[in-house]
Amino acid sequence: MQTLPKGANAPLPSGPVAVRVQASSPVDISALLVAASGKVRADTDFVFYNQPEAPGVRYRPDGVDVDPTAVDGEIATVVVTASLDGRGPATFGQLGGLRMDVAVSGQAVATFEPGGLGAETALLCVEIYRRGEGWKVRAVGQGYANGLAGIAADYGITVDDDEPAPTPAATPAAAPATGTVNLDKGQVSLRKRETVSLTKTGAPALRRVAMGLGWDPAAGSRDIDLDASAITVDGRGSKIDAVWFMGKSACGGALEHSGDNLTGQGDGDDETITVDLRALGADVAAIVFVVNSFRGQKFTEVARAYCRLIDLDTGAELVRFDLTDSQARTGVIMSVLRRNGPAWDMTAIGEFHDGKTVRAMYGPAEAVVRGFGGR
Repeated sequence: MQTLPKGANAPLPSGPVAVRVQASSPVDISALLVAASGKVRADTDFVFYNQPEAPGVRYRPDGVDVDPTAVDGEIATVVVTASLDGRGPATFGQLGGLRMDVAVSGQAVATFEPGGLGAETALLCVEIYRRGEGWKVRAVGQGYANGLAGIAADYGITVDDDEPAPTPAATPAAAPATGTVNLDKGQVSLRKRETVSLTKTGAPALRRVAMGLGWDPAAGSRDIDLDASAITVDGRGSKIDAVWFMGKSACGGALEHSGDNLTGQGDGDDETITVDLRALGADVAAIVFVVNSFRGQKFTEVARAYCRLIDLDTGAELVRFDLTDSQARTGVIMSVLRRNGPAWDMTAIGEFHDGKTVRAMYGPAEAVVRGFGGR
């Protein structure tokens, strides 16, 4: 087995190639199928946990399998990447034990341990690329401080390929209902456009909360792969940051994403977003929670979608909102947490839009927050 320094390459014998990534904490693995132009041909050339296969390339939690004989002839390079998943160190400079091992037909061929990393949150690990009639491996080790989204942009991935319909600057649907209640009587169930003040007489202000989001496939539907995300918005109604499946931490770690659920099967929350309210910057006026269908499945294929707010200090469920209707669209704004002086309010929204990822929801989320106006 050959140990490769950064930038070095080695020939690969014929056979199926296995790339495995090891580290002291979990990392998310993905692969880009890159044409001779240096770009992907389409978003289907991005292989990861949400889209685990392309011709000749298969995602694994610990790496990528490549069958060179099955890779499309237009593909020149398979780029294997790693990104931090929010469960460990914040940067690759803080991550220990990082190593990539390459084997062919079960026999070790090369290993690579990238060094010199600092503030990077995503990494180009190795390339498996064509050379004449054969294939080679190159040790890359190039880091990105802007996460997997930065890598995707460089290689031409457009995960926000939807053009959401324009949303008015202020929408009646976003307005809170009159007669806002608080938590004095215990857990609150909201209907659309209802608001609850997240306060309880005599109790301290909330410190750490989690928004749990869940759904199931409707009767007769296949597995439902939805993605929960949260968008922070300032007092002018402009997006600040977001947590989603390409970036599981936002606002300096004040928001954290639990990770992706690919099927919607099973009981309980499918995805959870935790919020440290004390750690949020003063510029964050609202947090908008959204759900999207990356594969384009419509919400008419979804049943029993809900969100619920949990006090992480006590484990108590504070507020629940069950989405009781559906539309043949690919995104929905579920709820909003909004500052109200030193405390917070939660408003149930239930507003449908088109968008396969959170990026397509930035505009609608901003409009929802602006729609509260001075209320």
